[in-house]
This record gives sequence, C-alpha cells and structure tokens, in this order.
Amino acid sequence: MSINTPIDRFKNAIGASTKALAGDPSIDISFGGDVAGLVRDQVMLPSLPAKLNSHEISKIRGEADGIALHIAHHDKALHKKYQPGIGPKRAIYEAIETARVEAVGTKYLKGVRNNLTASSSARGLRKGFNKIGMLKDENNFAEALGLYTREVFTGIKTPSSFDGIMSNWRKEIEEEVSSGILNLKSKIYDQEDFAKSLQKLIQNLKLNNNLAEPEENEESKEENSENEETQPDQTPDTPQEQGQSDVSSTDALDDDEINPQDIIDAEDIEGSPDDADQTSNPNAPRPSPTNLPDPYKVYSSKSDETIKAEELCEIEELDRLRGYLDGHMAGLSSIISRLANRLQRKLLAQQQRSWTFDLEEGQLDTARLTRVIIDPMSALTFKEEKETSFRDTIVTILIDNSGSMRGRPIMVAAVCADIMTRTLERCGVKSEILGFTTRAWKGGHSFQDWMANGKPASPGRLNDLRHIIYKGADTPWRRAKRNLGLMMREGLLKENIDGEALEWAYQRCLYRPEQRKIIMVISDGAPVDDATQSQNKTGFLESHLRQVIDKIENRSEVELVAIGIGHDVARWYKRAVTIMDVEQLGGAMTEKLAELFDSKT
Repeated sequence: MSINTPIDRFKNAIGASTKALAGDPSIDISFGGDVAGLVRDQVMLPSLPAKLNSHEISKIRGEADGIALHIAHHDKALHKKYQPGIGPKRAIYEAIETARVEAVGTKYLKGVRNNLTASSSARGLRKGFNKIGMLKDENNFAEALGLYTREVFTGIKTPSSFDGIMSNWRKEIEEEVSSGILNLKSKIYDQEDFAKSLQKLIQNLKLNNNLAEPEENEESKEENSENEETQPDQTPDTPQEQGQSDVSSTDALDDDEINPQDIIDAEDIEGSPDDADQTSNPNAPRPSPTNLPDPYKVYSSKSDETIKAEELCEIEELDRLRGYLDGHMAGLSSIISRLANRLQRKLLAQQQRSWTFDLEEGQLDTARLTRVIIDPMSALTFKEEKETSFRDTIVTILIDNSGSMRGRPIMVAAVCADIMTRTLERCGVKSEILGFTTRAWKGGHSFQDWMANGKPASPGRLNDLRHIIYKGADTPWRRAKRNLGLMMREGLLKENIDGEALEWAYQRCLYRPEQRKIIMVISDGAPVDDATQSQNKTGFLESHLRQVIDKIENRSEVELVAIGIGHDVARWYKRAVTIMDVEQLGGAMTEKLAELFDSKT
C-alpha cells in the first residue's frame, strides 16, 4: 500500500524509529485505541487523531520510544526473578526499573529524552497530578519515587504536571531513600546487580501502615512459604508474578485513562500459566469440571455491553473498513470461495426435493389441473415441498476479537466468516456472526469499582465485556456485509474472556426456533484478562471455559466445534482442529461444517 497522507508517513516514521531503537527490525507495530503497550510481542500504539500538532507528535513518539527502550534494555527473566509479590513493593520495583531503562536508553539520545518527557507530562496532566495541595494519597508513593529516581538517574527535571504529588512526597523520599537511589545509579548498566540492590532497598524501606502489603489467607501463606523453601531461584507461577503491577484506581478507567507504561509487562503473555498450558500434551485427559476449585464470579456486570456492529461505528466508516478488508484479501477470497462452493454443492446435493400431493391447501398443483378441465366439479389440489433435515439449522460463528488476533488473523477470520455465511444462506441455512473482546485493557470500570471498594480478595472477573453482533441469524447477508469491516478498526481488539462469550453464544442459540444448533468457535489462544488473572487463583478464566464447554458438549443438544489458530484447542473441545497457518482457516471451516452436516444426513 502506498504511503500518501501525512498520517501514513508519520506512522511509517514511527515504525522505523521504534524498530531501530528496539534493535529488532522484525517486531510488529500497530496503531489502535488509546493505549500504548507491548501486547504479546507486538508494539501497540494509540490511534492517531485526524490532525496532529507538535504536542501530540512528541507524546506519541515518547510512548513508542518508551516501549522500544523496554525491548532493548530490559530482560524479562531477570526482572521476574527478583520481583516482589503484588502490592506497594511491587509497584515501587516496577517504577524504579522503568527509570533505569529510560536512563540507559537515553544517555546519548536527547531527542528520545524530550519525547519521553512529553509523554510523561501528558500522563501527569491526565491523572491530575499537577495540583499543588492535592490530597496526599499513599497509592501515589510509587509513582513519586519512580519520578524522583528518573531525576537522579538522568538529571532531567520532573515535568511540572507532577508538581502535586512531588510536593507531597519529595521531602520524605529524600530523607529515606536518596542515598539508596544514588547507590543504584552506579549499577544501571547491569540489570541483575541493579535488581538485587533494588530488592534490598525495598525490603529496608519503611512503608507507612497504609502502604503495607495486603494480608494473605493462611492457605496462600503456606503456599508461599513452601515455594520459598523448595524453589528459591525460580520465577513464581501465579498470575500475580507475570509483570502485573498493583495499579492505582485511575488506571482502571477506559483506554484513555490507562498508564501506558503499566501495560508494557502486564500485556506480555509469554511465559504466563495460560500459555504454558498451551504446550501441554494434547492427548492428556481434560480435567473434570466437577473438580474445579472455585465457582466463577463476576465482580460487576453493570458496564458490560452486547452491541450491534453498526452501533460501534458510523456507516461511512464501516463502508471504508469493508473496502479496506476487500482490497487486502482479494486473493484469499477467491480461494475460500472455491472451498465454500464445494460445501454448497455438497449441501444442495443432499436436498432431495420431495412433495406431498393431494392436499387441501399449499402450493397449487398445476400438473393436475387437467382434472378440473375434464370434470369441472373436481376440487383443486395442492402440494407442499418437504423440508430437508439440515435446512432447519442455525450456525453461530463466534470469533475471538482479542489483541493477539490483530493483523492478518482477524482479516482472514472476517473474510472466512463472511463467505461461509453467504454460502449457508444460499443453501437455506440460518447463520450468525458474533465477536467477543473487552471494553478496556487491564480492567475497566469493574476494576475501578473494585479498587474503590478496598480491593476485596478473590473478586472474580474484573473487566467489562464487549460482545459484538456482526450479523444476526435473521439478518440477510447483504445487509450485514459491511459490519465485518469493523474487525479492521484500530483499537477494537483487546482482551478475551472466552467462557462468558461462549455462554452468551450458547444462550442465543437456545432461544432460536431451529431444531439443530451449531456453534463454531475461532480462537488463537487461551482466555487472557490481566486484571482478572492478577487478582484470582491460577487458571480462573480457563476453569470457567472448561465448565461452559462441558455443559454444552455433555448436557445440551447444541453441537460445538472449535478451530484453533496456532493454538491447540483439542485439550478443551471434543470436536476441534488446530491450524498452524491462518491461511488454512477457510479449508478448516469448510471441512468441519461438511462433517457436521454429513453426520446427520
């Protein structure tokens, strides 16, 4: 695609500079939403406004530079090795490590220093940290300490947008930890030595009562003690140890309220319990849902939404996105269409047209009108076509709209769903296309409410769901065609809570009048929601997904099939297929649908 507009040229320049600063020309860079972060090894930058001013340019450059420096100068394994548990100590550790990374990466790069200052200044204004005399909030101590450390390491004055919290904490920080921070400055180029010294500094830090670590229940204390005795040098396994910081309540707002720096490690899924499970033996028996440890809970559902695609985007924008989708997938569309035509021929061949004659009502039987001519007193006769069994069917295509699907996977999924739906419609089979994601990264209003209510333990799901109806079962394909373009919209794809999405699709099926109901799930990974996983036991989301699958497969008439893109779903679903290349999706969908219709004909 040619680069013509100023926005396109700016994106290209940002991409090139980010790759150069990170020292990795192979990294993927995309623009979406209002959040900057590293999402599963993909750099995600905010959507760009229609008109860029110098302030916006510096802010976005700063966000991109911060992520690039993190890639270049931060070792995740070392970071996790010395990382404290969840709580204020963890937040302090994260803030000071960020200061180290920026100090190392900007020593000889004045432009990068200026960009980071601009993005930091914008964040301070957004959070309201500029107000002198603001309430001294203990939750802001880590933020202030990180800013002070950045001053010491780089010699750059903290932006005035943080004057409020710095006036609250500077004197206390200088009295307690200034010598320790100066000691750390000499070690910024050796991350392991730095982390060891930082760990000691945090342990010796006298935190106020309000900053004390959250209390643990007896069971978790025993587990922690056991881990310390038997595995002192290993990285912890719990979701709390996956680079997730104890974020302040302001970070739980929608995208524009999230601290981009908080997301860099939190969204990095590599090495998490869910992904570790992906490499397990696919032939291993699936755990029985009856033995699951805890019931599934939802902290708050008041901000969840189920919404039609056209309500999330203007019609003109949907048309543009649909055109973009068609333009990039022209070659693949022809291949998938040929596969779909084979499915259509198979289905139409099964439609044995049969009629019931000599009925008192129905369609006029013109072949027997001669009776009336011969005998005018004879009554008219009618006939009625018998329906084939598979035509009384509803097929639901449920597509994972998570951030890891960004790029070609979501494009291929959209095109495949579009063509399969069109094919089924020609064969008289009802179909619908659904998508699932969340409204925000790292928790939305649910997470904010949880923070405001004192962070009760084991809260359950802490993000706001977004379930999208791209095409309803009774909506003709021609009217829903443009809606599939929404999947191309920057910022739409966030996190994925599969269990509740599957339950939603299942409940929609139950209300349909069709006798046969089929759900096809297209996904590329395990359930992932950072806010939820950081505050609940390991496997919380995955356990719920298994429960829902078990209910559908073993205690309902709904037929369930799953297609995993580069991700083994056979350990969850009885009827499943895994494809390693997204280009195989069209063939896999065609094959599984053909199998399903063959099984009951």
